Amino acid sequence: MHLLAVSKTRPPEDLREAFAAGQRAFGENYLQEALEKMEALADLEGVDWHFIGPIQSNKTRQMASAFSWVHSVDRLKIARRLSEQRDPALPPLNICLQVNINEEESKSGCTLDELPDLVAEIGELPNISLRGLMAIPDPDQPEAGLRASFRKLANTLKQLRSDHPDAGPLDTLSIGMSGDLEVAIAEGATWVRVGTALFGKRPVKS
Repeated sequence: MHLLAVSKTRPPEDLREAFAAGQRAFGENYLQEALEKMEALADLEGVDWHFIGPIQSNKTRQMASAFSWVHSVDRLKIARRLSEQRDPALPPLNICLQVNINEEESKSGCTLDELPDLVAEIGELPNISLRGLMAIPDPDQPEAGLRASFRKLANTLKQLRSDHPDAGPLDTLSIGMSGDLEVAIAEGATWVRVGTALFGKRPVKS
């Protein structure tokens, strides 16, 4: 299990401090903010940058070259653009498919029913590695509901790996945040995305 430090809105100094304490993987939601931090922290060797926010199709070129992971791919068009725009000289870009596990209108993500076709098509694209699934479940549901959502995603990943053995590693569950990470870990998380529990609450914008 890996810890992804969610560093959106945090100043580069906070990331530098976390790096000094041994943290290497950082998750960013906003491309421009991430690029500025990458420049500010360019002297640090071994930083692993993950994109975890909504993806605009006109921003994929920079995303494809700057990050090692993109957790929030939710449609074939985005996967194709990342595949085409990733430099073949770089290692394949690791991607996860974002699933709208509770089918909330306010959240991005494909449905469970869309996954088999997406996995089959994305698995054939060059320069990317289909690593698994990401989800942000409804935080207002009781723990039993969270557990059921995570378990459903874990079972879905297992089935996809069985049905599409050549599509990619399909070894990753990017689930769990500061408020539900213990449940997520118990249900098989391989990446937990933690911000508040590491950095404290984000300052309120005036």
